Amino acid sequence: MRKIYTDYAATTPTDPRVLEAMEPFFSEVYGNASSMNAFGLEARKAIEDARNVVSGFMNTEHEELIFTGSATEANNLILKGFAFKKGMQKVHIAVSTIEHDSVLNTVDWLERQGVKISQIPVDEYGLLKMGALMDALKSGVSLVSVIHANNEVGTVQPISEIGKICHEHGAYLHTDAAQSFGKIPIDVKQMNIDYMTVNAHKIYGPKGVGALFLSKGAAAVDPLVHGGGHEFGLRSGTENTPGIVGFAKAVEIRRDEMVPESKRIDKLRNQLVEGALKIEDAYLNGHPTKRLPNIASLRFSYIDGESLLLLLNDEGIAATTGSACSSRSQEPSHVLLALGIKPEEARGSLRFSLGKYNNEEDVDYILDVLPKAVRKLREISPLGKNAY
Repeated sequence: MRKIYTDYAATTPTDPRVLEAMEPFFSEVYGNASSMNAFGLEARKAIEDARNVVSGFMNTEHEELIFTGSATEANNLILKGFAFKKGMQKVHIAVSTIEHDSVLNTVDWLERQGVKISQIPVDEYGLLKMGALMDALKSGVSLVSVIHANNEVGTVQPISEIGKICHEHGAYLHTDAAQSFGKIPIDVKQMNIDYMTVNAHKIYGPKGVGALFLSKGAAAVDPLVHGGGHEFGLRSGTENTPGIVGFAKAVEIRRDEMVPESKRIDKLRNQLVEGALKIEDAYLNGHPTKRLPNIASLRFSYIDGESLLLLLNDEGIAATTGSACSSRSQEPSHVLLALGIKPEEARGSLRFSLGKYNNEEDVDYILDVLPKAVRKLREISPLGKNAY
């Protein structure tokens, strides 16, 4: 049986070149980067060289990049750190309704602590409603958080325009770019971004390392973790030197391979979508063109997406029903509901996310298996047309 991985939006295999770059920092260059001896200085140099690589890829300054343990931590750091610094009762934060759970659950917690939170709706394609954004800004919002590219449907937001509007109203913009970083170009200066979250394991780097960009011109934040004052005082704890080196190597590879690879994957994604939409009562979730090259979110009426996922898994195809971080939830995807999709339709959705190890033969195999699986489930499903 073939084994086909189409869950790259959840995580990616670590590139062998990344592993090779990391290996010496487990057993040869093992000093603590805060130590002022030769071993520590060698580790410090590796971290700062890595910081230059990652910051340069997004066109920012060395000291504006904070390494974290994940994108989730980075999202928590900016949202909570901003509120802690400003004062919980003095802050008004607005987020889109299709943010990652690490943003939505963080602002839910902040709201319980007294922070004023607003949610900005999106249209049927997942694009932020600009009128609603401006209404929120007029009500005194000081920080806006909008995901750059949605992790479930792949819709890419016009971040430059959103940032410009935020700045015109005296607010800062944070964007979660964990899905888009390394797949499409990002220039934080040109795109009016004040804070940005990224990570390594979505770009063939190691798990357990992320980063937060904080513009020198933006408001300062308080740390979540206190200790020895690592990472410019914003993220205490001995640095994960191997992970940080691996992150930088993954970025170096992205710098050389991102454009041609994205074009190739975009072609495969289009082939997959076109073939899947030939199935009766099949639909594409998200924007048809303003989307990441690798994500195809599809829904099939009258069936349960989790059952479809299991059938595909039996045939060697690894996909997911939505975000990997909330895949165990029995509730319909909050992202799909925010797009106006009915709960029963949302439950029939599946996300395929492609990567650099996929090829045309993989897509052909999926398009051979998928219609048969959908047909089989519809034959036994209690969710037939009469149920609607």
